[in-house]
Amino acid sequence: MRNILSVDVEEYFHATEVRHSQDSWAVLPSRIELQTEIVLDLLERNQTTATFFILGWVADRHPRLVRKIAEAGHEIGCHSYAHQLIYNLTPAEFRKDTRRAVGAIEQACGKRPRVYRAPSYSITMRSMWAMDILTECGFTHDSSIYPIRHDRYGIPGFTRYAKMLETASGRICEVPVATVRLRRNTIAPIGGGAYLRLLPYSYTAAGMRRLNHSERQPACMYFHPWEVDPGQPRIAAGPISRLRTYWGLNTMASKLDRLLSEFAFSTLTSVYPVTEPALVAEAGLVESGPRQ
Repeated sequence: MRNILSVDVEEYFHATEVRHSQDSWAVLPSRIELQTEIVLDLLERNQTTATFFILGWVADRHPRLVRKIAEAGHEIGCHSYAHQLIYNLTPAEFRKDTRRAVGAIEQACGKRPRVYRAPSYSITMRSMWAMDILTECGFTHDSSIYPIRHDRYGIPGFTRYAKMLETASGRICEVPVATVRLRRNTIAPIGGGAYLRLLPYSYTAAGMRRLNHSERQPACMYFHPWEVDPGQPRIAAGPISRLRTYWGLNTMASKLDRLLSEFAFSTLTSVYPVTEPALVAEAGLVESGPRQ
């Protein structure tokens, strides 16, 4: 079974846990090209294509990098422009940020992104209105919902599997990040990122096998380029933020290498090629119904 591999392309100082003001972004040393080169080499070595959700701010400053990602055959997606949590924005601010990001990414590589991921999975019940704006802006797929409880994101009880959502502007295919059910009301995140960095590799691998073999579902996995860079500046403040951000940087690349060798991965739209309503039934997606 093919799983989805996604990369959220942002600088180490964009991470929500770091919380550095936008005024400092231009003066902090950039490491995104170094980090993304490591990721691209890792994917080429494992003959894997992925979906790269690119920050518009990065596309404006590193267009050559965005072109290189596209030329390597990877899917180009959008990760907002300025990495602001959506539920802290107004609909007008979100629309402006999204359009600016789309323009920057298209200008950099000539490809208009059709898949979206919100910074820090910040489409929650407080910001579901964003789906209408994404569809209005031409997006066919979104992967911004984590169906778990978390102190910053998540929609507990949301379907764990991909489904079509109806909005005032049309349909959009929502692809939640990977989770497994442990007990009736206990959902565990296995989608990668900090969960892959902080926890033993066996935790992620067991969860993916359960999804693939027991539930017959693909796993949507993610990580950031800064997570394979143990040499990055340590600028997060506070013990919890530092733990979440820097623990496991030394082993992340080897864990990803092993993951790519043991599981099959591809891009989001190759796993869910839903761009027209007629394809919904073929892809096995439902518009409504029981939550998994």
